[in-house]
Amino acid sequence: MTTDRIIDFLATRRPDGPCLVVDLDVVRDNFTTFRRALPDSAIYYAVKANPAPEILRLLASMGSNFDAASVSEVELVLEAGATPDRISFGNTIKKERDIARAYLLGVRMFAVDCVEEVEKVARAAPASRVFCRVLTDGEGAEWPLSRKFGCVPAMACDVLRHADRLGLTAHGVSFHVGSQQTHLGAWDRALADARGVFDTLAAEGIVLKMVNLGGGFPTRYLKDVPAAEAYGQAIFEALSRHFGNRLPETIIEPGRGMVGNAGVIKAEVVLVSRKADNDNLRWVYLDIGKFGGLAETMDEAIRYPIRTHRDDSPVEPCVLAGPTCDSADVLYEKTPYPLPVSLTIGDEVLIEGTGAYTSTYSSVAFNGFEPLRSYVI
Repeated sequence: MTTDRIIDFLATRRPDGPCLVVDLDVVRDNFTTFRRALPDSAIYYAVKANPAPEILRLLASMGSNFDAASVSEVELVLEAGATPDRISFGNTIKKERDIARAYLLGVRMFAVDCVEEVEKVARAAPASRVFCRVLTDGEGAEWPLSRKFGCVPAMACDVLRHADRLGLTAHGVSFHVGSQQTHLGAWDRALADARGVFDTLAAEGIVLKMVNLGGGFPTRYLKDVPAAEAYGQAIFEALSRHFGNRLPETIIEPGRGMVGNAGVIKAEVVLVSRKADNDNLRWVYLDIGKFGGLAETMDEAIRYPIRTHRDDSPVEPCVLAGPTCDSADVLYEKTPYPLPVSLTIGDEVLIEGTGAYTSTYSSVAFNGFEPLRSYVI
């Protein structure tokens, strides 16, 4: 959403070119909302969503933990003032030297999803805690995470058995129900699998303690999404259904849900044209596209709200595209985007809900365009 603070910043600073502006007040409110909605779950902010130092410092000061995907993210979190015991190295694909570096920095919790990764952790981070990621179908997610991460529950048992044999602490199970998950019941299916892993290993004397509920918590784009409280209630009911009154420790990894609605991208219309004299469909080109930070428009998965100063005038669908010389740099064509007919070259547009996965998706210099500028206020 475009807050008064963001409007004032853009009006007074008038930054040139496309830029992202993130309002820390919204991030603060989101953290408080998650803590209230899931009071018994530790919050591990997914750093990859937006690693701006100002955001990390705020969350560290509020008591957040952090889910890091790389050594660089681990170092950013430490620089922001968090202690290493508040960091989970949550990427299941890690170089052994990166595991060793994280271990040297004090990190003691690592994600795995195969015996080969367990062996790397055992060599580079002895006696650490590991949790095994289980595959989920991602049904209901607008940005599904497919099959790249995780393994089937039966293999998760093998992975955690192997960790135990190698002197690691088999700590628990994780899953991710898919980013921008809009189905409240998605966690129920995954928790049923998690309980199965817990029971199988408990019968062998390996007692798991933790379920990492992952991320998936959405931000509002063009459609309303359930409130954090609704997710909290649904997750608590699913935990109670599958674990009874012996609930495991739980952690959540909000990223998009923590910062998505805190950011707005200011962009400019570069061109409005048509492909033929009798073509009724306009093409509207912005000075930002897929390679400038809007990669999640791939397959038109994420449809951002777009505001202009002409929104009181009639609208018609248009194809929305970015500025680069790559034909893939089209944001919305399969389902054209309704924008004001009067929109013209030089007009400013505000792309809302862009606080997550934009600044870090922005290319370094594709076609010579500079990376997306980011301001945190």
